[in-house]
Amino acid sequence: MYLYTPDEMDRERAHHQAVIQGAENRDVKRIGNLGELAFEQFCREYLPVEMWEWKNEEAIRRCNPESFSGYDFEVFGYEIDVKTSRDVSAFRPANILENDPDDDIIVMVWHRDNEDALILLGWERTETLKSKVKTQEAYSGEEPEKLAHLAARPMNELHDLGPNTAHLNQKPENPFSPGDRVVKSGDDDASVAVVVEVLPPEKNTTAYGQEMDGEAVNVAFPNMLDEGPGNWREIHPAKLASYCDDQDIKLYTYKHTNLELAENPFTPGDYVIKPDYDDPDLAMVVEVNDEGDNRDIAVAFLHHIEEESGGQMYVPPAKLRSHCDECGVKSYSYESAELSFEHQY
Repeated sequence: MYLYTPDEMDRERAHHQAVIQGAENRDVKRIGNLGELAFEQFCREYLPVEMWEWKNEEAIRRCNPESFSGYDFEVFGYEIDVKTSRDVSAFRPANILENDPDDDIIVMVWHRDNEDALILLGWERTETLKSKVKTQEAYSGEEPEKLAHLAARPMNELHDLGPNTAHLNQKPENPFSPGDRVVKSGDDDASVAVVVEVLPPEKNTTAYGQEMDGEAVNVAFPNMLDEGPGNWREIHPAKLASYCDDQDIKLYTYKHTNLELAENPFTPGDYVIKPDYDDPDLAMVVEVNDEGDNRDIAVAFLHHIEEESGGQMYVPPAKLRSHCDECGVKSYSYESAELSFEHQY
């Protein structure tokens, strides 16, 4: 058995995809998505990457509705459906067949009540399940009241269905996550970009007509995100790929080794605080000085902006400086190292 612990990004994507899908029972759809994420991690650790395919990878990464597919994964040519449940009785052979009679293999994943951990219990061929049910009906009669048969072969036996391979561990080497602020390595005048999505390492990605040798990262630039219909800074980073896809915001693809975390990550419109204060007020960046001044970030406190804006709820980041000047909102200058993000999602 294998334990999978979803992080905040996984949970947000699993839930938002269920919302976008329009599922009648979002809780069931969300936990089903987490089960698929768990099995994807197992595949990445133990199975040759060129011999399995996750049908819903892009849909969950971008929180888009899934295109119809009768199964979740294809592994070594077998159609595999992932069944996730808190109720272990769902993994009795007859119960599995009632819901999933047509797939080649069923993978069983159990989850805790609060969905903070999932356990890959095992897998079984559908044909074997049918045989077990038939045998039980013919010879076993009623099962003991306190002892029910659950179907499960050990997860590590799944690789026996394919070629003999060593432990592969094909996890991404990419160090970035959605929401990270990055710049192009070696460019002293590079603009700050926002990581929107990290592509799986097996994706054959092209950039400028050339196939990319390495793991790809899609980024968007804040000024382009600012032109969208919503305040993207109030969207969880896990949903940025969905937002950009919905709004046709252009993404730029980089090899991950060509990027580095931005030393000064702030851009106009960011929510920030000065963390060394005991009870810091929320502020917004109104200007970034690129001329090398030590006090390179100008901010205005949010309550001052709201008080002086006459009820105007949102000011485009590009107009924050002029808006504050026109309304008499005082700004204050700080070094970028003195400030930290105070996210509003």
